[in-house]
Amino acid sequence: MTDFTLGAMAGVLAEPKTPTHTPQNHPMHDTPEPAPGAIPSHGDQSGQTNPQSEEGGEKRRRRRRRGRGRGGPDARAEGGEPKPSHAGEAPRQNGRGRDRRDEEFQDAPGEQAEAKPRRKAQAVVESGSKDWEEIFAGQTFTDLGLRNSVVKGCEAAGFTNPTKIQAQLIPLVLSGKDVLGQSRTGTGKTAAFGLPLFHMAQRQLPFQSIILAPTRELAIQIAAELTELGKFTPIKVSAVYGGQQIQSQARNLEAGPEIIVATPGRLMDMKERGYLTFDNVKFIVLDEVDRMLDIGFRDDIRKILGQIRSAHQTVFVSATISPEIEGLARQYMKDPEKLVTTGTSLTVSLVDQYYLPCEPWDKRQLLLHVLNSEEPDLTVIFCRTKRTVDELTKFLKAKGIDAHAIHGDMYQGKRNSVMKMLRAGQLGVLVASDLAARGLDVDDISHVVNYDLPEDPEVYIHRIGRTARAGRRGVAWSLVAPDQGELLTAIEILANTHIPEKRYPDFVPGQLPSGVRAERAHAAKRLEHKRSQGSRFAPTVPPGGQFSHPAATTSTNPAAPSATPKAAPPPPAPDPHRFPGGVVPSKMPPKMMRGRVKTARSMKSQGSPPPAAPPADGPAA
Repeated sequence: MTDFTLGAMAGVLAEPKTPTHTPQNHPMHDTPEPAPGAIPSHGDQSGQTNPQSEEGGEKRRRRRRRGRGRGGPDARAEGGEPKPSHAGEAPRQNGRGRDRRDEEFQDAPGEQAEAKPRRKAQAVVESGSKDWEEIFAGQTFTDLGLRNSVVKGCEAAGFTNPTKIQAQLIPLVLSGKDVLGQSRTGTGKTAAFGLPLFHMAQRQLPFQSIILAPTRELAIQIAAELTELGKFTPIKVSAVYGGQQIQSQARNLEAGPEIIVATPGRLMDMKERGYLTFDNVKFIVLDEVDRMLDIGFRDDIRKILGQIRSAHQTVFVSATISPEIEGLARQYMKDPEKLVTTGTSLTVSLVDQYYLPCEPWDKRQLLLHVLNSEEPDLTVIFCRTKRTVDELTKFLKAKGIDAHAIHGDMYQGKRNSVMKMLRAGQLGVLVASDLAARGLDVDDISHVVNYDLPEDPEVYIHRIGRTARAGRRGVAWSLVAPDQGELLTAIEILANTHIPEKRYPDFVPGQLPSGVRAERAHAAKRLEHKRSQGSRFAPTVPPGGQFSHPAATTSTNPAAPSATPKAAPPPPAPDPHRFPGGVVPSKMPPKMMRGRVKTARSMKSQGSPPPAAPPADGPAA
């Protein structure tokens, strides 16, 4: 959800769709000039690339890299600076200061025309195209009225064009209004609420802005990205989250940072310990507000907001905001402006979504088959439970896939190391719980796999939002069992999009497991037994006879001869063993209640009898 808008990316990574390039029309030849604000690329400027142009050698190189990270041995010098991507040229840096050589060609001196890409050629989406206009606004950050120091930080990070949510939300926040903003994932909501905080911050006023995030990873990420954006301002940012020693965070708070990015639990803990105060709070931001106002965080948020007595401005943002969450959010805001830039769909069109039908016992093998067939650059696999995350990671590692796990039960140090490897491009597959569905912002994630469909359709929107960020293209696969059709339909209705089916003809499903076969056989036997028993209210047919309606034995025609009814066989003798030591009933009781019981309610409905007349005072006449 912490989404940076790389204006320089102005849409990137068009999906391969065109037939095989010939030497005359290969994108390596006659590359047109890049569009304004776009990174020069060797891909086709039309947004079309060749799905067959990276065969053979490229796949073999990827297989060799699997297990030691995608960076390869030449990605970074041992303990030194990144190697330059071109001869005599400094390495290019993206918005987070990381080496972006993976997005360029490694050209040898004097052989630029014959160089081979380390990855698939990335085409640039031109400014003014449909995909570009879906995300970006035709403005600059200077047009939004931000301070020069703030604009300078954006330019240093490589951001030139704000997205639609940024272009609309920043002026509202600068005007002092409370804002409830909703926008698609990957459209820059972090910069949308972060840049105004730097613009309106008062120097050396500690703890004046508080940003609350639902997960530790998201809090760390927001703090790091805001620190980069505000590096030309005197405003300091500090992260407060669980899993880290309190004393180290307390030392950071002693410096009096103006902006605090925190998780609710640790923020209340630090407040109770006296390490920070809410007296100077002027701005409150809730990122992923739908999650923050959910059942798990609602009491904590109510307690935190209730302790803020000073006049403050609130900004709540998320990709999904239900009417219930909106009603709760408005309770903590003053005449908020609602801003929605999602259009007709909650998911961007740059995400190619597919569902893969399979039986539950075939999910592992199908996932392995897809990873080996497609060989995606960087994949995030989402599972519903932590146990499934661990088991699936172990399975993929046994099959030679460089997979790493992350979930809430892991130590914070381990989680931080996995996230560091992910951002550095040193792993190929991340198996995660929904902990990573919120705010994970890594530029190079090309594929998202829903190994388990989420029970909440809104979680699906946040999951697939980990790819196709800042104008890039991405792919989302969902493994769907036969009994999950209604859940898939609910997801399509919420996202307002159609998810097509995708099959792999070369995948051979496994045999029915013995446990499933035995369970189905047992269920069939129980159903057959239930049918054979019939209803306990059904009449029993006497032995040797049949039931018949009394009217059927008497003719309605008086002239017809009277038919003598056939004598019914005597009833069977009662079994005395069924009533040991008691009286064996031989007939029905003489009186039966038949459900008619006099109660106070029934007497009131029928009306009580009139009261008796009082006796006369005098003697009767």
